Amino acid sequence: MEQGVQGMQGVAETRAHAGPQGATARVPAQARAADPVRERDAGLPGVRGEHTHGETPLPRPRVVQRSSVRGQILDALRTSLVAGELKPGEVYSAPVLGERFGVSATPVREAMQQLALEGAVEVVPNRGFRVVERGARELAELAEVRALIEVPVMLRLARTVPGERWAALRPVAEATVRAASSGCPATYAESDRAFHRAMLSLSGNEQLVQVADDLHRRAQWPLVGGPVRQRRADLLADAAEHTALLDALVARDLDVVRGLVGEHFAGAA
Repeated sequence: MEQGVQGMQGVAETRAHAGPQGATARVPAQARAADPVRERDAGLPGVRGEHTHGETPLPRPRVVQRSSVRGQILDALRTSLVAGELKPGEVYSAPVLGERFGVSATPVREAMQQLALEGAVEVVPNRGFRVVERGARELAELAEVRALIEVPVMLRLARTVPGERWAALRPVAEATVRAASSGCPATYAESDRAFHRAMLSLSGNEQLVQVADDLHRRAQWPLVGGPVRQRRADLLADAAEHTALLDALVARDLDVVRGLVGEHFAGAA
């Protein structure tokens, strides 16, 4: 999964090692330059001056293309979480992660603060951020809450939304199949959420879409002691449920829709 940040005026180019193949990542030069005042003001209490000695070096990432450096880093960190590169229970400091991304510690710290708000990491005073350890019970609880929100909405939409509007989502469903074929869990995770967002968006309730997407994202974080990578066959099976569900919605076969929706969330638990 190779992605680069498009060139812009005043950008500095860094070379990042991304597994077997190299990827070029461009980040704004101002984000790379150290700014002591900004570094001081942006840090969380107890987070400034994190100790970096003794940490295991991390592989260079594939930075995601976004308009802001903070957005790039936030998306790259989320990808690292799903891929298992940031391991549950481990502590990571903003300066070390900044070196990994080729930027100053400030945008990394800001992105980590957002992840802390989302519950993905927690602040460790004077050290950095610890990836939250999650167990199977939490995953099951998230699946139950998602089902309580999404299943009734999907069944209501199945009765009220015309078939042609469901048919318009065909490219989104097919994109999940391609993402699953890649075997990359991070790629599939993004495509999976995009499909669910597209379907729920037909409700016209933006708050619902945001809440459901947040729960979905949290359900994709790795478990303690769990497998780092999902099997390609599992990803393909999940994607196949998307296309089958869309076929049933286009045909307005409510019985099939009801069964597929229930199976889909049962498999997520």
